[in-house]
Amino acid sequence: MALGVCNGLEVLDTVRFAMRGLSMNTAVISHYRCPDHFADLKLNGQLSDDTGYFQYGQGTICYGRTASGFRAVRADGALYDVLNDVATDGSTVLLPFNPTDVVDNLRLERYAKHFSPSALNPWTQSLRNAYYFLRPLMNVNVRKHVQRARLDGWRNILFPRWPVDTTVENLNEQMLLWSMKAKGVDRIPFVWFWPDGAGSCIVLTHDVEGERGQSFCSELMNIDDSFGIKASFQLIPEGRYKISTDLVQAIRDRGFEVGIQDLNHDGHLFRDKAEYLRRAKRINKYGETYGANGFRAAVLYRNQDWYDALDFSFDMSVPNVAHLDPQRGGCCTVMPYFVGDILEIPVTTTQDYMLFHLLGDYSLDLWSMQTEAILKKNGLVSFIIHPDYIIEKKARDVYRGLLSFLRRQGSSDKLWFALPGEVDQWWRARSKMRVVNQDGRWQIEGPGAERAVLAFAKAVGDHLEYEVDARLRAVETPDGERVR
Repeated sequence: MALGVCNGLEVLDTVRFAMRGLSMNTAVISHYRCPDHFADLKLNGQLSDDTGYFQYGQGTICYGRTASGFRAVRADGALYDVLNDVATDGSTVLLPFNPTDVVDNLRLERYAKHFSPSALNPWTQSLRNAYYFLRPLMNVNVRKHVQRARLDGWRNILFPRWPVDTTVENLNEQMLLWSMKAKGVDRIPFVWFWPDGAGSCIVLTHDVEGERGQSFCSELMNIDDSFGIKASFQLIPEGRYKISTDLVQAIRDRGFEVGIQDLNHDGHLFRDKAEYLRRAKRINKYGETYGANGFRAAVLYRNQDWYDALDFSFDMSVPNVAHLDPQRGGCCTVMPYFVGDILEIPVTTTQDYMLFHLLGDYSLDLWSMQTEAILKKNGLVSFIIHPDYIIEKKARDVYRGLLSFLRRQGSSDKLWFALPGEVDQWWRARSKMRVVNQDGRWQIEGPGAERAVLAFAKAVGDHLEYEVDARLRAVETPDGERVR
């Protein structure tokens, strides 16, 4: 009897270890869509009970539990470097942390829970309530002075890294590189990030706030169309804003996209769970009424743990770096990712309002710097441009300059200019694709693979380089699946 119990416990431990190993590999496999056996990551030791900040090499700050060293309470203090404790056992990489958990902690902003609207102390909550009560009476000039007072010291925030944080991408690259070296391979096949071999993706979104903004939407579509770019317009269904049915139809008739923005833009959507659930039901109804698949919360307030109450296919409320936003934090990635069944399409550049009115910057310097950093990671470059804030000629000229810059980049780097709904469809299709070896050839299988491109990650010293051959086209297999 005792022997049976012992064997049962051993089996249970083996199952747990196997499940843990799968979890260790999930982030890197999901990122690359490469064959599972290329990433053999195992935990080396017992994870700590506490969570905190640590670093992986110089410059990559992580948050989570570790099996070695210490975890810091703050990201700007002394951090333990877990890179010193990474080892290999044959073809297996032994890690003192779970990279999948760390990636989730960053993308879901678990390190920044104290910034959530529902976690604010009573005094801060009272000030916030007063601001949103008075906000309708304030013009932009008054609002920007109030908001600038809150920004004191924002340039000194070390984490997430300003102006673009690619910690998630850096970590996935390093995990794959370790796996390649442990296995003695220098080239691994994977499903390229974007359709038809595009180097990166560009997404434009327009959040409409007041009547002036609604009235300017037609002219804004003219500007976008003059550069051959389509965008998504996020509309507010209740309160002093109200959605114009004629505007919705006009947007769609011209090939643009319509999304729902919050409920009434009062800043209180995520303040209380019960109230949020009540509002989410109304928001979902508006999404159904207007046939909108995408959602964005006003002012980019968010709580990703509550997203399961939303009946939308995708969300666009999470900044990459939120140093200038009322709710700080950031997802530390320039790629879409899933929050349950919802695809998150993060905001990876600074909003026009912050650029013009908080930083007082009417140049393309910051936007071009962010774009170039994201393109280096083959990521998603997404913008929020408000019709309300580019009516004036000075701001409008900057926006035209941005579109011209993006078009030039698109010509040289082969960028995919996409609507958020198109990104949603592609990323969902890609998440179900896999790379298989058939008769000595690597091929991509799965619905939608006709637009997928086979790529290779190559180990070059201490970093990865990607080889993409967009000339490889999909072929039809006897069973009807598309492969390469």
